[in-house]
Amino acid sequence: MLVLASAGLVPPAAGQKTAPPSFDRKFKHLEVNGARRHPDPTPTIFTEQEINAYLGSNEAALPEGVQSVRLEGHPQTITGRARVDFDRLRAGMAPSSPLLAIFSGVHDVVVTTHAHGAGGEAYLHVDSVSLDGVEIPRFVLERFVEKYIRAKDPDIGLDSRFALPDRIDTATVGEHTLTLIQK
Repeated sequence: MLVLASAGLVPPAAGQKTAPPSFDRKFKHLEVNGARRHPDPTPTIFTEQEINAYLGSNEAALPEGVQSVRLEGHPQTITGRARVDFDRLRAGMAPSSPLLAIFSGVHDVVVTTHAHGAGGEAYLHVDSVSLDGVEIPRFVLERFVEKYIRAKDPDIGLDSRFALPDRIDTATVGEHTLTLIQK
């Protein structure tokens, strides 16, 4: 459906936001190129605008309670901004400790990370997180990640390492760009 809508063959439903055609083309290229025996190593460059338009579309699968996600890229650094309803995000989980009480209600969240990909793996280090302009101490973040994030996905943390899909060998965050090279 996504590819057909991008090609103009199926109109999107009224009020439905779709990813920009340039994002769809580049994403499809990564999938097709990654399936080749010898992928073309020509870089695929996503702009910040394309990524943010995708994140604002109905196609992006964001966690429950996370909305208005915007990313800003600078060399090796990504700053993400979102509006987060922590009560919806934690729905169905055991009550937290008093230390984690700040993670309730709706807040504007800013996360700054260092990120890169090499040798087919992505590396992500969370530098800081703030809620409504107040930076959260690292030990509180560690507790929150352990209690709520790792309960849903044990591979995610403040320092994460994971395999890149579609034979992507390197990922480089640049000034408002993300450059991917496949091998």
